[in-house]
Amino acid sequence: MEQLISSYKQGNVILFIGAGVSMNLGLPSWKQLIEKIATELEYDPEIYKTLGTDLALAEYYRVKKGSLGKLRSWMDRTWHSPDIKVETSKVHEHIANSKFPIIYTTNYDRWVELAFDHYKKPYKKIVSVADLTSISGKGTQIVKFHGDFDDDKSIVLDETSYFERLGFETPLDIKLRSDVLGKSVLFIGYSLTDINIRLLFYKLSKLWKTNDSGGTQPRSYIFSPNPNPIQEAILDQWGINMLSSEIDDPGEALADFLKNFV
Repeated sequence: MEQLISSYKQGNVILFIGAGVSMNLGLPSWKQLIEKIATELEYDPEIYKTLGTDLALAEYYRVKKGSLGKLRSWMDRTWHSPDIKVETSKVHEHIANSKFPIIYTTNYDRWVELAFDHYKKPYKKIVSVADLTSISGKGTQIVKFHGDFDDDKSIVLDETSYFERLGFETPLDIKLRSDVLGKSVLFIGYSLTDINIRLLFYKLSKLWKTNDSGGTQPRSYIFSPNPNPIQEAILDQWGINMLSSEIDDPGEALADFLKNFV
């Protein structure tokens, strides 16, 4: 933790935010999303969930409906219900008041940006290559790595869009490769069983090992509320340290962890 804080003070840590951060506000989970898809397709949700992975089930929705537009609109309304108050989340408060120069998020929702607005912190949202041309040195860069509800084409939700994202060759991927060289990455809000984020861990590790400029790979970190010695050993080979908490509640544990950076 001391090494991470030291790198953070030098501006050498990038924050990577996953779905667990949004669920801290009470947003629906993937399970609830799949249940919505099943209902739209007139399937029993429990039966539908047995017919494929979450990504494949979302893909089937797109195939049957012709697009994800209607589902995306429902997600946007549900994820941004007026009943949700960002000021009630200590996690979002600490993120907005921290000084990470760049934040990547795989969440589609706008709650990180809304937290920055609420606490009057400057930022630049980056969704597409067009946004890259207007980056300035002022404020935090918030990179929507899996898309944003403001741009339907940017959303990474079904199997095809995930496969394209995992190709690691889009303009945002090129930016990520540039950003992480020489910097540590701190992952929060991710499940250790998420194969997509684990592939990202692997690709970042491989990127460093094939970097012609040499040097030592900066350690990266993932916060997990509960310790897991098996995952800790696996992640260590990719240059990632696992940090955990003694607090049982995941939301409280993450808020307590982020407080160190503020």
